[in-house]
Amino acid sequence: MYSEPMEWLNYHHLLYFWAVAKEGSIARACEKLRLAQPTISGQLRLLEETLGEKLFTKAGRGLTMTDVGHVVYRYADEIFGLGRELQDVLKGRPRGRPLRLRVGVSDLMPKLIAYRILQPALEMSEEVQMVCDEDTPERLLAALAEHRLDVVLSDAPITSMMPVKAFNHLLGTCGVTLFAAPHLAARYRKKFPASLDAAPFLLPLEGAVLRRSMEQWFDSQNIRPKRVGEFKDGALMKTFGQAGAGVFAAPSAIEKEICELHRVATVGRIDSIVERFYAISIERKLKHPAVMTISEVARGVLFGNHSGRQ
Repeated sequence: MYSEPMEWLNYHHLLYFWAVAKEGSIARACEKLRLAQPTISGQLRLLEETLGEKLFTKAGRGLTMTDVGHVVYRYADEIFGLGRELQDVLKGRPRGRPLRLRVGVSDLMPKLIAYRILQPALEMSEEVQMVCDEDTPERLLAALAEHRLDVVLSDAPITSMMPVKAFNHLLGTCGVTLFAAPHLAARYRKKFPASLDAAPFLLPLEGAVLRRSMEQWFDSQNIRPKRVGEFKDGALMKTFGQAGAGVFAAPSAIEKEICELHRVATVGRIDSIVERFYAISIERKLKHPAVMTISEVARGVLFGNHSGRQ
């Protein structure tokens, strides 16, 4: 029947691994499966030998999954989920299986922008189960290359220097708005932008795309700001801004939301600074239905009024 020899996976071994990973320990998996600990331990060793990879490492008195273990667990979860679905269908209880979207969000990307980009996926007619991971772009791209993510959202494109073959899909562009607590905004709005010389500023850390753009803009306007604080976490920076610690910058596409959420006011807009946002995938052409949806809505609605510049 088969022209080539096939490598068969023992699904009993996979089930025991899945149970241990899901329960968090061999002891709890033993209770769940009603099996002796030596049985499960032995089956795990056989599975690791079959795969040629370690699936767990010791962490104190417990176990933690290796990177390969996480990949195997994801597939095992899909396999046994399909098995449960098959049983339901055969018993006359058909279930619609939600579309799974695994997305990585760069830790430097504004969270409100990420939410606005991803929101349309949850409004699709087809049910979507979203799994979000936030990390450095380098780690997210590594996960993308290993097919552990469907897409990565970033405020910077992947470059040829990255050891990952992936493709940039521009979602849109927008300018930058400066915000501050209402009493500061009223003060610095007068004679903007000259009024910002010596003004207290809250800035992203050096190396961030927006930080470089702001520094260049300061130089072009002959402005020497008072650098009150530097932040990796944009939400924390906005909290300081809300408390009146200084002026901060954020994408103009979410200007209204920032004012309402953080109770701040606009100081002025900088259209010469262009923020770009990307969906990065291993596919030259987007194919995942949810990724296609968020891309279309971002380009047509979220950034539609701001994307005149590329």
